[in-house]
Amino acid sequence: MAAHGKQDLTTGPIGSTLLAFALPTLGSNILQSLNGSINAIWVGRFLGETALAATSNANIIMFLMFGAVFGFGMAATILIGQSWGRGDVDGARRAFGTALGLVFLISLVVAAAGWAFSHDILVLLATPGEALPLADDYLRVIFLSLPAAMMLVLAMMGLRGSGDSLTPLWFMVVAVVIDTGLNPLLILGIGPFPRMGIAGSAMATLIANAVAVIGLAAYMNRRDLPIRLKRAEMRYLIPARDLSRTIVAKGLPIGAQMLVISVSGLAMVGLVNREGVATAAAYGVTLQLWAYVQMPALAIGAAVSAMAAQNIGAGLWDRVGRITGIGILYNLAMTGVMVVAVLWFDRTVLGLFLGEDSAAIPIASRIGLIATWSFIFFGATMVLFGTVRANGAVWGPLVILVVALLPVRLGIAALLRPALGIDALWWSFPASSFVNLAGAVLYYRYGPWRRGRILAQPPEACDEQAQSVAEPAGMLRPAK
Repeated sequence: MAAHGKQDLTTGPIGSTLLAFALPTLGSNILQSLNGSINAIWVGRFLGETALAATSNANIIMFLMFGAVFGFGMAATILIGQSWGRGDVDGARRAFGTALGLVFLISLVVAAAGWAFSHDILVLLATPGEALPLADDYLRVIFLSLPAAMMLVLAMMGLRGSGDSLTPLWFMVVAVVIDTGLNPLLILGIGPFPRMGIAGSAMATLIANAVAVIGLAAYMNRRDLPIRLKRAEMRYLIPARDLSRTIVAKGLPIGAQMLVISVSGLAMVGLVNREGVATAAAYGVTLQLWAYVQMPALAIGAAVSAMAAQNIGAGLWDRVGRITGIGILYNLAMTGVMVVAVLWFDRTVLGLFLGEDSAAIPIASRIGLIATWSFIFFGATMVLFGTVRANGAVWGPLVILVVALLPVRLGIAALLRPALGIDALWWSFPASSFVNLAGAVLYYRYGPWRRGRILAQPPEACDEQAQSVAEPAGMLRPAK
């Protein structure tokens, strides 16, 4: 492993390299989910189940907002990874700068719109009346934190694209410590801090993201990390036309995948909310537990995508299939352990959020028993999608996801409701996960993703490539 946590993902044994790269990403995911869970505990314990249901509704909306810009970050990560695998450091920095410029502008627009229309959005979501004012107070401040949060996420994604998964971990620690530490102080008004109630939880998140992203930018420049931007390179923050086209063309379908997930999630929350506050709180806490269950899948999927992108950029197609296979095996093992742990200790963990005598606990336990095991399917799907996206194939995963989450998940939830009662909502999760995995397997095996091409170099490099057809690193075609 090189300095600053950077790895060359195109050489060495695949299994150990993939695991060494994925573990810091898993650590970041654990910290991020732990942050959300601790904050949920503060809110649930200090402000009650209604406030907890309010944050659950607001967080679903924020996931939708993140989806509006996350796709651009993922597209930039692919560009950075392919450029880095090809040895084009300046190309990686150009992609990173363009993505930063685009995402910052978009996040400002989304934050302003969210602040203005947060109440209307919550009403459309059918947020329970008693939770609506609290959710509005929370969501408005969370929207203000969006630009800093997106800059932080994008910088971390860019570093991972260059092979550095350790630096994002350290700055995730910074953000989590600040957020979890400030939450009770701002909720309750302890010491010199104002008593802000539920808005204090959101304000803690805003401050934590701002401090972390400023600190990360300073650290990247001081330590001269691969994608830092200095002096004349600051002009890369003005989005370049060629890279902007590529980032938008590839990022929009990825963002649309986030949108589909969000729409499905919002529709499910709407159905759950109609069952009352206890069921809404139970579902909100279950989502907290599922965040932990899916962490290995997200970490291994991200590692597979970064590793595949670098190997594609280097023209090493013979390694891509092996990376995918090993990633699936790791996911099956790690996600399986998480499923067993969550189901085994569910009531103990649920009591942390809700209190041992809460009416929501048996409901949450039932949800977990029916649906949690399906994240094993989810893990394999994330690896397959991560590989195909590494070569810029984004439309196939989008179509598969649309089918699995909209007609399948929502259709089963609605059609089986008369026969199964509320359990139909929970059975829709394993059904959609199976359809998603089946589609991912078929697309990976028979789809055209290996013939794809994504711009990963500045225009002047294209002229050099045309003069030297013997350079395999620049030819994004499969060798298998």
